[in-house]
Amino acid sequence: MSTKKIIVIVVIVLALAGITAGTILHGQAGITKVATGKVLREDLVSTVSGTGQIKPKNYVNIGATAFGRITHLYVKEGDRVHKGDILARVESVQPESTVDAQQAAIASSRTDIASYVAAENTAQANIAQAQADLEQKKFDFDRAQALYNAQLIAKQDFDAKKAAYDVSAATLDQRVAALAQAKAQTASQRAHLDQAVASQRANFDALDKTISRAPFDGLVTNVPVREGETVVVGIQNAEGSTLMTLADMSVITAEIKVDETDIVNLRLGQSADVTVDALPGRTFKGHVTEVGDQALLRTTGVATSQSTTGTEEAKDFKVVVTLDQTPVAHLEDLRPGLSTTAKITVADKPNTLTLPIQALVQRDPALEKDLADHAGKPSTVAVSAASSSGVPPKPNLAQGVYLLTTSKGKLRANFVPVTTGVTGTTEIEVLSGLKEGDEIVIGRYQVLRALKSGTLVKRDNSTPVTTTDDNSSSS
Repeated sequence: MSTKKIIVIVVIVLALAGITAGTILHGQAGITKVATGKVLREDLVSTVSGTGQIKPKNYVNIGATAFGRITHLYVKEGDRVHKGDILARVESVQPESTVDAQQAAIASSRTDIASYVAAENTAQANIAQAQADLEQKKFDFDRAQALYNAQLIAKQDFDAKKAAYDVSAATLDQRVAALAQAKAQTASQRAHLDQAVASQRANFDALDKTISRAPFDGLVTNVPVREGETVVVGIQNAEGSTLMTLADMSVITAEIKVDETDIVNLRLGQSADVTVDALPGRTFKGHVTEVGDQALLRTTGVATSQSTTGTEEAKDFKVVVTLDQTPVAHLEDLRPGLSTTAKITVADKPNTLTLPIQALVQRDPALEKDLADHAGKPSTVAVSAASSSGVPPKPNLAQGVYLLTTSKGKLRANFVPVTTGVTGTTEIEVLSGLKEGDEIVIGRYQVLRALKSGTLVKRDNSTPVTTTDDNSSSS
């Protein structure tokens, strides 16, 4: 074969290859590469997160109940105490002296009572003696009267017996009166004793106020005073000295702030997982016990009802999660004020139809349908009808996804309106518009933003290469 013929054959082969390659490239010029995913059935869990801090459900500021100098502090911050434990003492010289003096007065009153009781007994014995003497004088008077009536004794003797009888009667009356007087004195002294005992109770109370005791089992979280400092009692509208703060750690809560867009999904009793920044790797179970109804400004934490500024800014709501009862050993490391994050489960739907959240777009279904109907017909372009004023009507946007369909061997993406439900972390529930196994376009973002119905597409689920400045910065 001549060289000329070989050259001609090579030229013809190259021309055919060029035509074939050009045809392929031209056919792929209008094809868009898209990342795809499928509509699947899976367990969908929706959560709402918030950050805040650990707080005891109950805590109390133990203030000074007596004026004076602190003589003893028996606890320090971080100590755990039991109900009734002595926490601190204030100087008590004057209250103790008052108690001792009153105690002596009470002892004296009891001695006086014993003396008056003895006087009562003496008066009672005197009455018995006077009664016996009166009875004897009565017998003598009766005999003397009989003898006098029989004119056997002189009138002088009769008068003497009568006078003796009258004296005995008067003596008895006198001794009865003395007994009544002794009983009155005893009753009066008993009343004085009761008064002294009542005053002593007040004295004991004043002395007891120099001692501070724990009102419940708890954790000492703050001790702002020192031994030797003088404390005062708080009065109305004036804060007194605070000795320490005691937190009841038997019920621990996580007080968190939740964004205003999520608060409508929260309900009392919803379960939550609480993590503490200071305790990595540990999760505490809890449940929602309080959902605030007052919006708080995110920058200041002030309630919107109390804010005097008219600026619009992001708002949060306070939510309280109470930690479930767990072994004490698991709670010993918790301290009030520790930063915490709570993930609250607001919905849990097993085996539900889901799609990736990033696949959702907003489109006008009517316009997308026109584009799909005229796909492959470049000479006919679907244009929204203009109003009489010449301004196109406002699009009626709807939520949906681009569903992959095959027509005449070509893969196209067509917009399908979708109704969604519960939102998970990366998935969202499908209520209508799709079925299990449907393949949809899920990315990339730049592609989805410009994608239209009827567009020819090609699957490209390769991982995008992320460029860094390392190579460009190296020299």
